[in-house]
Amino acid sequence: MDHTESGSDSTCTHAMSWNWNTVGACFLAESWYIENEGAFAASCIGVFILVICLELLRRLGKEYDSFILRQFQQHIAAQARASKEDGTCCSDAPAPGPQVVTFRATPLQQLIRSVIHAFSFGVAYILMLIAMAFNGYIIICIIIGAGVGKFLCDWMIAKVVVGSESQSNKEAAGLEEPSVCCG
Repeated sequence: MDHTESGSDSTCTHAMSWNWNTVGACFLAESWYIENEGAFAASCIGVFILVICLELLRRLGKEYDSFILRQFQQHIAAQARASKEDGTCCSDAPAPGPQVVTFRATPLQQLIRSVIHAFSFGVAYILMLIAMAFNGYIIICIIIGAGVGKFLCDWMIAKVVVGSESQSNKEAAGLEEPSVCCG
């Protein structure tokens, strides 16, 4: 079922089913009207790059979370060393088990995390709306862009503890989220 709307010079075709339209297609708005093959190729390349940018934003969010957590861990380690050097500790005996310290992001850190999330969420929804044109070429560009973006921006690096039974039940870092969409 095709819906056509008249523009000033050309007709914008909005296909509501799978299609392979190139010239005459519109994406997101009538202003994104494809007048020739070059414009369609540029649109495919642009969508491909947009998906890579989405993967980069997702990686940026993960890296920022790791950064603020490392900052907190360094701060706690420095405090522990300072208290041990000052002799404020009651005894030299080690604590009877692991100690847990709760980390909560500062308002500024949380604001930065929220902005990164909002941008990635927005880009993901724009890509969803572009995909809703049901254009096969554009969807292929989205899929390939997601693969290339994952390859370039989310190279898995995990620390593996060897010889410890307690670590066997934990998930490897970087494997806990199959998709950041909707979460």
